Amino acid sequence: MTHFVDHGGTGPAVVLLHSFLMDGDMFAPQIAAFGDTFRLVTVDERGHGQTPVDGPFTYWDVAEDVLAVVDELGIDQFAIVGTSQGGFVGLRVALLAPGRVTALAVLGSSAAEEDPQVAEAYRGLGTLWTTQGPTDQLLDMVATICVGDMDNSAWKVKLRALPYERVPVLLDTLTRRDSVLGRLGEIACPTLVMHGTADAAYPVERAKEIAETVPKGELVLVEGGAHFLSLTHPDAVNPALRQFLSANG
Repeated sequence: MTHFVDHGGTGPAVVLLHSFLMDGDMFAPQIAAFGDTFRLVTVDERGHGQTPVDGPFTYWDVAEDVLAVVDELGIDQFAIVGTSQGGFVGLRVALLAPGRVTALAVLGSSAAEEDPQVAEAYRGLGTLWTTQGPTDQLLDMVATICVGDMDNSAWKVKLRALPYERVPVLLDTLTRRDSVLGRLGEIACPTLVMHGTADAAYPVERAKEIAETVPKGELVLVEGGAHFLSLTHPDAVNPALRQFLSANG
């Protein structure tokens, strides 16, 4: 059963999809900023937060999970904001249900498959995690990639509580994902692509290829922004998101 939180409101519906190893709580800055304007729904993606995982899966499966959530809530049309992994899922939701997604914001993400060398390094981290546990050194390595120099103490508490057996499954999904670059032209909804210039996971080129290929793409770069952009740089992200969602929600 996919865990979600409907934060209420009578405005246009916006589904918020979190990054790898995070959960819906990472959108606290956005909920505080414009939860009174939109009906925000946070979803814990498969294997994250309070949503279980019972075997291998793909981000297409997670996209189907998201559609099941909005169906359960009786929401026909909705916008999506996805950060990193949430962007992988958001792109796939837009491809599966083009008539339902009114707008798509993709932050710190990619439409390409994972670079093979990076994938191998990530799998090595997963091996360390399952054999040695989430040590401070390991968590600091992951945090440096994801949140830069932001205080990561609260996140570390969450990661230590993550069941060990989930990590290889989650990493397998991440590192073996398929590319959707060849299908970006099918995404007809307005698409905002935001990317930090200091993103340590994906270069700015990954953002540019999305913004330049979707028919209604717009690119916004955040100077010095880290990978988990919506969490680390909300003062730069929130005004652009509010404007985009207000115009297209």
